[in-house]
Amino acid sequence: MDNTDGMETTPQESTVREKGGQAVSLFRELVALLLKIAGVVLAVFLLFTFVYGMHRNLEPAMNPAIKDGDLVIFYRLDKHYVFGDALLLDYQGKRQVRRVVATAGDTVDITEEGLVINGALQQESDIYEPTHRYETGIDFPVTVGEGQVFVLGDARENATDSRVYGLVEIKDTLGKVMTILRRRSI
Repeated sequence: MDNTDGMETTPQESTVREKGGQAVSLFRELVALLLKIAGVVLAVFLLFTFVYGMHRNLEPAMNPAIKDGDLVIFYRLDKHYVFGDALLLDYQGKRQVRRVVATAGDTVDITEEGLVINGALQQESDIYEPTHRYETGIDFPVTVGEGQVFVLGDARENATDSRVYGLVEIKDTLGKVMTILRRRSI
């Protein structure tokens, strides 16, 4: 058999070269696969570092919507909150999930009847505990300023929320809750 470099090769040499070429081809495919896997891992890492975030809820303040042990996925780039949104924030070094009940321009009061926003008593169908003021905390009524929100926990009787620490600056929040993955009772 003739080779491209002008020398004749035997059938055994030809078979060895073909096997060597297959080994090189297999090695190249393996390297390409590893590079693709590394690229996907890097993309997921960057997404969950700068765009999305995960938090394991370790408190019962958002029961029954978000339970102790649930995994919360939040979106870091959307901080335009509306009534009913759940958000993630840091309070005294601990992350908390809380629900937005008032935004800029709203006046919040907590009376004997419950939560009053802009003079209207709120009928919250998913909240099973009454909303009361705490003995220590902020003074009511309070008006929410630009760039602020008023947040409450869904488990109103024992939640540490805006009734204790006041209005929350939107720039200090970590992001809007997108989804919850149940880690218990599956």
